[in-house]
Amino acid sequence: MTLADSGPRSAGPARGRPRSEAVESAILEGVMKLLEDGVPLAELSIERIARTAGVGKATIYRRWNGKEELFVDVMRAAEPPDPELPGTSMRDDLVVLLESVRRRGLRNRSSAILHNVYAQMKSSPRLWDAYHTSVVSPRRELGKQVLRRGQANGELRADIDIDLANDMFTGPMLLRAVWRQDAELPEGLAEQIVDQVLAGLRPVSSPQP
Repeated sequence: MTLADSGPRSAGPARGRPRSEAVESAILEGVMKLLEDGVPLAELSIERIARTAGVGKATIYRRWNGKEELFVDVMRAAEPPDPELPGTSMRDDLVVLLESVRRRGLRNRSSAILHNVYAQMKSSPRLWDAYHTSVVSPRRELGKQVLRRGQANGELRADIDIDLANDMFTGPMLLRAVWRQDAELPEGLAEQIVDQVLAGLRPVSSPQP
């Protein structure tokens, strides 16, 4: 698996010398190569990563505080970038967000290495918490921002709990994409989920799409 075409990482705090994209790419690729070779996360040392990437350990520590932070960046780089929202309506934005989840689910199913690494991450509380904080939580917040705009624009009832509504939209797609590996992820599923949930959450006077 190559990470060269992945979206840009979020910039972290400046540490040491200025970042080199080529060096960082080599390090991230080095970690993924070790994982593809079957090395468990628990056995990946900074020394081994540095040797595989062809850099010194100090080079890695100048960019990441430790293995947990590095692994989170590896998983972020291995995923497609977050989608650009059209901003035409709450419904359209929700469909785009859920479609990105559907595509991630298909990608993870087709990649045994990603599926294996996610499973290993969940067995490491520190690593899973770091991944959840820097990757999962921002995605959830993006969905809630869309819903808040929908409330402000009258596309969503004002009495709806935003956090719960966000789960109602993303829950069915996540269930199929992550937990039910036997479930189909057909095209059009995002639209179907959004429209069925909106049927119960949209203001009565709001026009249908």
